[in-house]
Amino acid sequence: MAIKPFDYEQDFDNIDFRKHPEKYQVGRGEQGVLLVEPYKSEILPWWRYKDAEAAEKSAAKIYDMFEAWRREDDFVGMDMARKFIQMGYTRARRYANYKGGKKYAQDGTTHPRGNDPVKAAAAAVFKTWWDRIRADEDYLRRKRAHQAKWG
Repeated sequence: MAIKPFDYEQDFDNIDFRKHPEKYQVGRGEQGVLLVEPYKSEILPWWRYKDAEAAEKSAAKIYDMFEAWRREDDFVGMDMARKFIQMGYTRARRYANYKGGKKYAQDGTTHPRGNDPVKAAAAAVFKTWWDRIRADEDYLRRKRAHQAKWG
């Protein structure tokens, strides 16, 4: 099944995706993660990747939210939790690879690649939780059902 392009033209400021799950698009990767309310505002205060300890607390809390939404049969919440955990991995990796998290300089050249072990450890924590969700058959079934019904 081909995935429709993510619709960034939706009126994100005025859609409550808990009330209107039919408007939610899974998209690719983290698409829309900072646009989908009320989930963004519920998860964002817990999202941290400063170091492995912060990442573990953050990912565990977000995963608890994932499980709560599963119990409530709320796929959108589950997927948003997955996106924040995935984003924890990608952001921590970016900061591990590039000082200040910036790959490109203002002149368009690439900053030298580094390896910050503190941020790399944080990324590894999020990767473990992300892998857990990606292997979750119930989550994957719900994802396929949502995409088949609403895209």
